[in-house]
Amino acid sequence: MDVEGTCKSILEKCPEIPFWPQFVRRSPLEDMSIQASQGLPMIKLNHEGDSLYLDSSDNQDDELISFYERYMAEDTDYFAIDYEHASGLYTLLELIDKRPQDYGSYIKGQIVGPITFAGGLIDGAGRSALTNSEIMDAIVKGLAIKAWWLVKTMSIGGKKPILFIDEPYLSGYGSAFTPLQREGVVSCIKEIIDYLRSRCEVTLGIHCCGNTDWSMIIETGIDIVSFDASDYLDYFLLYRKDIIRLLQNGGAVAWGVVPTASFSGDETVRDLQARLEEGLERFYAWGLDRDMVAERSLLTPACGVGSIEPSRAERIFELLSGLSAAMTPLGV
Repeated sequence: MDVEGTCKSILEKCPEIPFWPQFVRRSPLEDMSIQASQGLPMIKLNHEGDSLYLDSSDNQDDELISFYERYMAEDTDYFAIDYEHASGLYTLLELIDKRPQDYGSYIKGQIVGPITFAGGLIDGAGRSALTNSEIMDAIVKGLAIKAWWLVKTMSIGGKKPILFIDEPYLSGYGSAFTPLQREGVVSCIKEIIDYLRSRCEVTLGIHCCGNTDWSMIIETGIDIVSFDASDYLDYFLLYRKDIIRLLQNGGAVAWGVVPTASFSGDETVRDLQARLEEGLERFYAWGLDRDMVAERSLLTPACGVGSIEPSRAERIFELLSGLSAAMTPLGV
């Protein structure tokens, strides 16, 4: 996997807001949950090194005590993500540092959300971490301080960080098989948001690549809502009042209009533009000002491309770049 080549391609195609990629095809350590697991208590990597589990052994009290001591001391370096878990982060920052004037004021990063992280953790008795209040508290606080480390790291070169909390697990919200209550979801995510805002300057987003309760997402007070506009535009537009409130309060929408999971390779910029304009026209029909919508809209792929074959991922970003160029004269 060509880490440097991929990062150079990102800087070329997305110079205004470059982002650091996760190379899950390079190593399972770059999986979104494994990547964020360093320093968190009672969470172990399996023997194959490709998934996490919740360890309920006798030393869990000692692990929790040590964890909370580090957390209360605000020891962000202890919760750092190393190169093997985030090669794209370090490589992109090195490239930007060589010619910072060539790129925009922002840099985008991401961290797995607490619901998605806990949703993939099972203990020895088959119980989900989502049902364990003690471990959930540690997960939320651990991800919060790790996110702070990320923000500080991304800020080193003088760029303004945009950090997305990735919550694909919330696409199952409302299912009989998902033990989630609205209040708990909002509380967990909001704790991370409030923690960061009280300590650093950062723009925060939430990404969910499926359908979910978007009013719940917006209720967290997030700055940017990122959704799959390719496959789920109609569902998103059901939340008219919440979307209007988000934009009128200074928030933004990231339109994931270039398909990823459903990418066929036959898509054209014109097709994507038509899909995007379908959504924009609904915004205008709601009475939202065109200039405000343009100012508070971002164009993105529908989801991450780390697991997609490289040539197809390259084509996705070519389409994104082409769409951005096509929409710029229209004010978006």
